[in-house]
Parts: sequence; C-alpha cells; structure tokens
Amino acid sequence: MEERVFSRFQSVMDIPPEMSKAEIIYNDTPGWDSVAHMTLIGALEDEFDCMLEMDDIIEMSSFEMAVVIMNKYV
Repeated sequence: MEERVFSRFQSVMDIPPEMSKAEIIYNDTPGWDSVAHMTLIGALEDEFDCMLEMDDIIEMSSFEMAVVIMNKYV
C-alpha cells in the first residue's frame, strides 16, 4: 500500500526515492502545490480505482495521511 502511494507521489512531484516519507508535507515539499495536489488526487484515484471524498482530499496534507486515507479505499 505505502509503496503504491509513494509511486504516485514520485510520478506527480518527482520525489527522490531517498527522501524521507515523513518529510513529504503539502506546501513544504517542493512541487506540492494546489495544482500538483489535484494531479496527485487523480493519480491516486486511477491507481486505486476509486473516487475520493472531498473531506479526504482536503485532509491529505502529508504522505503519511495519504496512506491512511487510501487505506479506506482498498
């Protein structure tokens, strides 16, 4: 699960593989702005074949939170 989410982060924001996942935070991570956020949402929805709820989209403020949220959709 974590690796599937991380691969989407990497593809959307070009996150280096050696970057600590705990450091991936919305607006603190280079490239993770509002446009990249919506691109990430689309990539995660495609990866997990789901449609995220608006509350989950808003709450997705870090990589760790993304993993927690995506666990609800598997």
